[in-house]
Amino acid sequence: MSTGRSAARMGPAELMQAAAMARRFYLEGKSKIQIADEFGVSRFKVARVLETALERDLVRIEIRVPAELDADRSDALRARYGLRHAVVVESPSDAAEDAADPENLGEVAADLLGELVTEGDVLGLAWGRSTIHTATALHRLPPCTVVQLTGVYDAGTAERGSVEAVRRAAAVSGGEAHPIYAPMLLPDAATAAALRGQTSIAAAFEYFDKVTVAAVSIGSWEPGVSTVHDMISEEERAHYASLGVAAEMSAHLFDAEGRRIGRDLGERCITVEADRLRRIPEVIAIAGGRRKAEAICAVLRSGLVTSLVTDTAAADRLLRETEPGPWPALERVDPDEGAAA
Repeated sequence: MSTGRSAARMGPAELMQAAAMARRFYLEGKSKIQIADEFGVSRFKVARVLETALERDLVRIEIRVPAELDADRSDALRARYGLRHAVVVESPSDAAEDAADPENLGEVAADLLGELVTEGDVLGLAWGRSTIHTATALHRLPPCTVVQLTGVYDAGTAERGSVEAVRRAAAVSGGEAHPIYAPMLLPDAATAAALRGQTSIAAAFEYFDKVTVAAVSIGSWEPGVSTVHDMISEEERAHYASLGVAAEMSAHLFDAEGRRIGRDLGERCITVEADRLRRIPEVIAIAGGRRKAEAICAVLRSGLVTSLVTDTAAADRLLRETEPGPWPALERVDPDEGAAA
């Protein structure tokens, strides 16, 4: 509490009463009715005194969040894009223009999952460096089932990738793990279909409709930033680039307006279908860095995600968007509806 100059204009009795009431309300957590009973006044009188205490600078309220989080950008981003949750993390001061997602995004996303996941939920994890960092940073999670939403980048890296992330999350929660031991991208649709029919993979797919919270990564269409970009041929990259690909998420490609393109690629992939992803109540995208801002914007327009964990570098570019348009995050609007497939 502060006894500033303006508070001095109050009489000593009024000042002492206001200070006492403010202490009861702000520091001791008592209700206005309890304070009214103690001081023998009406609760309306208490409300007026508390309001006067703020106006006269007797009480100052400060809102503090950890230094690594940016509350103003987070709220602005949430409002601009119609998100349920937006958490903006300070970018490292020495971060390069082409830097990958800061690892502290995963730490914050892990805390967010610990907050949003409740006992009995089904948590879905898609492949991505950010989601792997998130799983590594998990220290608390209510008892829940954990299911893998995509195949792995390379079957040979399963122990270091999404399979291990699912195992880690399940170990922290004490729940069941349902990993997918298969590559994300297959040579053709027939091979992908055959793998989806295998018992263990089919069992994981059956959980997709039960997922209540999901964590996904976002990649821009460039080497080292998009998993799919690095897995296909140069000819295929050129083809999808000609269609206007701006972002990739869980092996789904999007143009700048959030419309899905290159759906033929999805037929070759082991991944959660877009329609199923849209039905998951809470989908948290984890992505940051200046180079990913356009891709993040595209995915936010897709209506597939509800929340975002990002950094100040990406947030600043996202907030410079001049035409917010109707952002579909909370309504889960599909921009493809009414448009040609």
